[in-house]
Amino acid sequence: MVSEQQREIETHTSISGFTLIEVLIAVAIFAIGILALTSLQAVYIGGNSSARMQTEATTLAAQWLERLKILPYAHDDLDSAGNPHRQVVGAYRIEWNVADNSPINEVKTIRITVRPASSWGRPVNLDFRRAEDWR
Repeated sequence: MVSEQQREIETHTSISGFTLIEVLIAVAIFAIGILALTSLQAVYIGGNSSARMQTEATTLAAQWLERLKILPYAHDDLDSAGNPHRQVVGAYRIEWNVADNSPINEVKTIRITVRPASSWGRPVNLDFRRAEDWR
């Protein structure tokens, strides 16, 4: 015959649940996952910042190209004697070089380089040719 105390002990031991070790292991795995996501987020933020700077530099180079295209052929900003021409716009350094009679006579080749002040961004280069005005 089973005593009252033995029934009570059997009832308590048959109750299922998590042990402290199981809970600690689950928390450790969860913490490692959260740390991995945090480090990935930092990488994504850096990549996003770099892409933003690249887009801004490309836009600035295109704007500068349009500015140089409307200048008269003999303008000081299109004179190869002033190479390299430099300008600072916000957090970007713009530099352009002019090569006279390149690739043929009465044509100037102009290379525009935009460099972000930050080390995250890469420089952007645009080349275009400008022929002498025919008037």
